[in-house]
Parts: sequence; C-alpha cells; structure tokens
Amino acid sequence: MNIPESIKPGIYGAVIGAAVVGIVGFTWGGWVTGGTAQDRAMAMAHDDVVAAMVPVCVDMARTDPDRAAKLATIRDASTFRRRDALMEAGWATVPGAEAPDRDIAQACLASLDVDGLPEQPETAADEG
Repeated sequence: MNIPESIKPGIYGAVIGAAVVGIVGFTWGGWVTGGTAQDRAMAMAHDDVVAAMVPVCVDMARTDPDRAAKLATIRDASTFRRRDALMEAGWATVPGAEAPDRDIAQACLASLDVDGLPEQPETAADEG
C-alpha cells in the first residue's frame, strides 16, 4: 500500500500528538486508570466509615459503667499500646461487629484525649 507523501506528516503528527496528550493527561491532568479510581474510592469510603463511627466509640466510652477502670488501663499503657488497650476495653467494637476495628480505635483515641478526661463522667446537677 502506497501512502502519499503529503499525508505522512499528518499521520505522524496525530500519533505523536495522541501520545503527548496521554502523557500530559496522566501526569498533570489528573487522569487515572479504573483500578486507581477504585482504590481511591475504597480508601475514601473506609475513611468516611471510620469518621462516622468515632462518635459511637466516644459515646460508648462516655456511658460505660466501668469507665474509670478502663481509662486507668488506657492511661497506664505506653503510648504505642493505648490503641490496643482501647480495643480491649470494647469501645472500638461497633454494634453489629464481632471484633474491634484498629482504625476506629486510633481515631477514637485521638478524639477522647485520654490524658485530659476526668475519671468519672460529669453529671448535670440542678442546683436551682
């Protein structure tokens, strides 16, 4: 097949242009493959679930009748073992789950401010 000489530069330009657009799109344009998009969506969903479950964990910690003992255990644990102590306390096990979640425990621990919490939950007393 003989291609006329006047068409060859146009074909080369189209091929090179497509390659440049693809490279620029994936490096600076924000284009991603389907697999990367799926991975990012799963990570965002996981982060959203963790953020939604932190108030549940904090509420479980606030209403636990054995709160003082569990807080003392968490405070006595070394900094890197506090997450495990919170998981053992049962506060990172969300309703319906069989086991505690490490990410929820870490986020809950950051929300609780264990060192600043009082031993007993504060109760509102009507002094009027």
